Amino acid sequence: MFPPKDTTTTMIIDFSDKYNMLPKGGIVLCAVSGGKDSMCLLEKLRELAPVYGFELCCAHFDHRLRGEESDRDRVFVENYCRERVIPCYVGSADVSAYANDNGLGIEEAARKLRYAFLEKTADEIGALRIATAHTADDNAETLILNLMRGSGLKGLCGIPPVRGKIIRPLLQTTGEEILSYLEEKSIPHVEDSSNGKDEYTRNRLRHRVVPELRTLNSGFDDNLIRCLELLRGDEEYLSSLAQDFVHKHYTDGSLPILEFSVLPKPISARVLQLIVPCGLSEKHIDAVRSLASGEEKHAYADIPGLRVARDYERLVFGAQELGAIEKRELKPDTVTVLPEAGLEITCEFIKNCKEIHNSFNIFFFKNDSIYGKMFVKSRSEGEKVRLVGRNCTKTLKKLFSEAKLNGEGKTLIPVIYDEEGVIAVCGFGIAERCKPENGDDIIKITLKDINKK
Repeated sequence: MFPPKDTTTTMIIDFSDKYNMLPKGGIVLCAVSGGKDSMCLLEKLRELAPVYGFELCCAHFDHRLRGEESDRDRVFVENYCRERVIPCYVGSADVSAYANDNGLGIEEAARKLRYAFLEKTADEIGALRIATAHTADDNAETLILNLMRGSGLKGLCGIPPVRGKIIRPLLQTTGEEILSYLEEKSIPHVEDSSNGKDEYTRNRLRHRVVPELRTLNSGFDDNLIRCLELLRGDEEYLSSLAQDFVHKHYTDGSLPILEFSVLPKPISARVLQLIVPCGLSEKHIDAVRSLASGEEKHAYADIPGLRVARDYERLVFGAQELGAIEKRELKPDTVTVLPEAGLEITCEFIKNCKEIHNSFNIFFFKNDSIYGKMFVKSRSEGEKVRLVGRNCTKTLKKLFSEAKLNGEGKTLIPVIYDEEGVIAVCGFGIAERCKPENGDDIIKITLKDINKK
């Protein structure tokens, strides 16, 4: 049985139970700055700990940003917990130095270091949950900030009630309700002087924008809470469709193009965000979607952290940048090694050659048909050749596509040139203009696999 409780406590219990925040046993680590929100959370959890059966611990992080005021906050929290026999863990870091060293803003640096401390402490003491004191007011500010940034649905859902171990039981509790509770219970707290300054965008929203919205609509807080619940429900549904798709179709680091390309953008975007969880922009998402819907069977798009390559009817995530054969000159009576392709090329001059036997890896060129120097490399875009026996001119791109070569297969095929253009393609044959006759002086090119010597 729950003990008699005020309206705020009832709301916190209902909200916590909806998202399974409070465990039946184990340890809950409460992040406490000493401010009004975190002191309310600490007392609410202290009230609920015996009801749910969990042990309550406290964690305080000193950002070293406010000198003596930071020391005051730490001492306040330590003393408050000591008097109530609440285990208290304290950490600190030079946020300013970390921000400078890593090119971050103060707010972002503080958040990274604070959460790193909370996660580390939770792991060390075996805490099942980390409770933070984000409120409905914080959620309103977050929604407006994300709206200003042009965020999608996920950003407009505001602060998530649960993220891994992290829980936010006060997310539907307003600042006014918190102050009323603290006054009623005579619970002390400290004030962070930086919260009164309008140097930060969030503070300006808190002091100017949100109060004006409440003036325009007295039901702003309740309406916002309801709006966020509706948006979160939509987001959870769309995300579940994306998760089902990934579970069914994402295998060996790739997706089938046919199934992916017909997904509505809201689903395909979430599929990509699940596979590449590093903050894809709309530009990156559109690049991968275009890759899937385009006619090019071998192409790629570089997105944060990896390359996505199309290989016929699959999208391959984490594809390596393909190697290519460097340009090397071919001279008679020399052997040229192509380590990228695992091949070696022998080049010979034969005068008045009586026997000509072209194959896919042995080429005989009429010496007089060669213009200038000969060299070998990977193909370049737009190159064409009229091969012996083909009776037509084709681009190398089309030639390789018809042979259904994948990306690596195309880039590592040796193409032989003179100063007029392509004269042979390994595995396909020689250019018609270089075809010799018996008795001609010829250049013979032989390609061998160096691994089979």
